Amino acid sequence: MPLTKAEVSRLRSLQEKKAREAAGLYVVENVKVVAELLAAGHAFEELYALNGSGLPPGAGAPVWVSAEELARISHFPTPSPVLAVGRMRRAELEPGELARGLTLALDGIQDPGNVGTLLRLADWFGCGRVLLSPDSADLFSQKVINASMGSFARVRVVAGPLAPALAEARAAGVPVLGADLEGESVHGLAATANAVLVIGSEGRGPSAAVRAAVSRWITIPRYGGAESLNAAVAAGIVLAALRKC
Repeated sequence: MPLTKAEVSRLRSLQEKKAREAAGLYVVENVKVVAELLAAGHAFEELYALNGSGLPPGAGAPVWVSAEELARISHFPTPSPVLAVGRMRRAELEPGELARGLTLALDGIQDPGNVGTLLRLADWFGCGRVLLSPDSADLFSQKVINASMGSFARVRVVAGPLAPALAEARAAGVPVLGADLEGESVHGLAATANAVLVIGSEGRGPSAAVRAAVSRWITIPRYGGAESLNAAVAAGIVLAALRKC
């Protein structure tokens, strides 16, 4: 049965963050990412697909649509053969949670590709959670989800103001480490089971409120002429040092 005009309008509206927030829904258009999320136990509320789209087992019963219909509901100029709709789930910090394992805190990381890559790094290095500041990229944007691959479903992400949580962790004796151009060399960093690593934006670094909660600054020595490192690259180097990979 063809999609109605109202259905098309509703699905297209989810391109906008305001509409996603109002509906509590997000969209994924990428066969590989949809398969990764399904494999991680993630469930979708709606699934639209072309015949022969290569949906994996466990995808459920999709709504089969024509190429023309898919082009109408897609958020991209070149549609993927699959469009999945999921429900947003919000996580909250539990008391004392930051004292258990590694935490990656992202402060003002506005590039969606960087946020997605940082989620993959948190997944790779076994971080217990990722804290995401309100001025970072929207967790439920397609660019973040696609860049994270299946890590979007495997990593616990808590969105909200960072400073109060970091200050509480520091007061409880949890090391709050900040990556910065100035600080102790990452090469001297000892393996740490429980710590928070703060990564700020490439342009301005961590905000003043977040900087006040950092207990120790870590730098990656520069041997060449590059002005700065990509935020995800810097996080990967410091996380590797904390794990002593």
